[in-house]
Amino acid sequence: MKLNKPIIELLFIFLIPMTIFSQKTVYTLDDAVYKALENNKDIRIAVLDIKKGEAAVSEAFGYALPSVDLSASLSHFIQKPMMAFPDFAALLGNATYSILFDEGVLPRDESKFMPMGSKLQSFAQTNSFESTIQVTQILFNSAVFRGIGASQIYLDLSKENLKAVTSKTLLDVNTAFYGTLLAKEMLTILEASLKNAEENLSNVKAYYNQGLVSEYDLLQVEVQVENLRPKVIDLQKAVFEAKSGLKLLLGVDQNAEIDIKGEITYEDALLPEEEVLINQAITRNFELNTLKIKRNVDEEMIAIERADYWPMLTAFGNYSYAGSSDEWKFNTYNSSIVGLSFSMNLFRGTRTSRKVEQAVIATKQTDERLALTQEFLIKEVKSKLIELNQVRTQINAIERNVKLAEKAYSIANTRYKEGTGTQLEIKNADLELSTAKANRIQSMYDYKIALSNLEKLTGHLDDKYIDYINKNLK
Repeated sequence: MKLNKPIIELLFIFLIPMTIFSQKTVYTLDDAVYKALENNKDIRIAVLDIKKGEAAVSEAFGYALPSVDLSASLSHFIQKPMMAFPDFAALLGNATYSILFDEGVLPRDESKFMPMGSKLQSFAQTNSFESTIQVTQILFNSAVFRGIGASQIYLDLSKENLKAVTSKTLLDVNTAFYGTLLAKEMLTILEASLKNAEENLSNVKAYYNQGLVSEYDLLQVEVQVENLRPKVIDLQKAVFEAKSGLKLLLGVDQNAEIDIKGEITYEDALLPEEEVLINQAITRNFELNTLKIKRNVDEEMIAIERADYWPMLTAFGNYSYAGSSDEWKFNTYNSSIVGLSFSMNLFRGTRTSRKVEQAVIATKQTDERLALTQEFLIKEVKSKLIELNQVRTQINAIERNVKLAEKAYSIANTRYKEGTGTQLEIKNADLELSTAKANRIQSMYDYKIALSNLEKLTGHLDDKYIDYINKNLK
């Protein structure tokens, strides 16, 4: 059938978008790692903690710098305040007549004296303004200086925490990525086993039709094929779930189509002695180092709380410019002052001592966490070393077993074709081969994950990942 041009154009219009939207994003391990570094929420929170720490350091230094304050005011009395004062006019008049009478200038006349009373008067002026600039400089304040140190340590804590979160993310991505590869490899092995069984079934049917094998042999092979089919479906589901878990780590939409590219290989790692690895864990493990820095913060907090016992000395100076008038033509004046201010806590109940006590308890709690974490690290390093040695031995044995199983399967097939073997031999040989291959890939996966865990425990982290985060997550 020949398609005309309009139909072809319509097909082109509709098929192209379908092709675009159906494309899969294929990730290598490196792709997956960097994708996770960009999208991981814990890493983003850790980056924000660093920014918060940098701001806290700047704030702490700000308390040690001079403080300059400017204030200004302008006021206008709608109604002046009045106060009762003695009648100064009567007081002055009475004093004048009293002197004149006493000196004989005038004859004494009591009627000249005015009655004394009070009169409402105001000494305020209608309009006034004042502006003041004041400079304050802390000369000694233990809390301020300790706060600077504490803020810097907190910043160091935030940076170490970012390394800890990044290290955990890398382990999680490695585990999920290789877990997905493992599921895919297991599926490939089982699909190959199913294909072998189906090919064998086809051959057996041909032999059966020729009367060379019994119905029982045919039924055995059919049962083998049907037993493999649901196992393939189960592994397909496992691959889907593994990809879903990987998507979650990468911050990828669950509806997105993704695939991974890579393989699980085995390379025997040359590891240091157990004592060296334990020492690396104690000195370099990020979670442990985070607790060590946390303890330094706790010690600074003790010093900050104790700062309440220390005096505070401050220098200050100010300059004022002011004026007042009943009109808007001000009579102005200025003033300036410099001085020192000293203050010291003499008694505040038990507040300071209790705050110090709480800070000391927090330090002891951190000490306990440090000891517990260190014990856990030592135990885990030893455990991972034992696991690696066991898996290493298993891999060497399994590798030999795979070669033997491949040879046994080939012999079983040849014997059956020659009429000297049975279907049971082929079935058993195929099962042994599939099992050996599955054990091999599982052991290689176990080795890689155990090695990744050991690297995390001993604080191995390439600086390029932190550099990437600092560059891309600002």
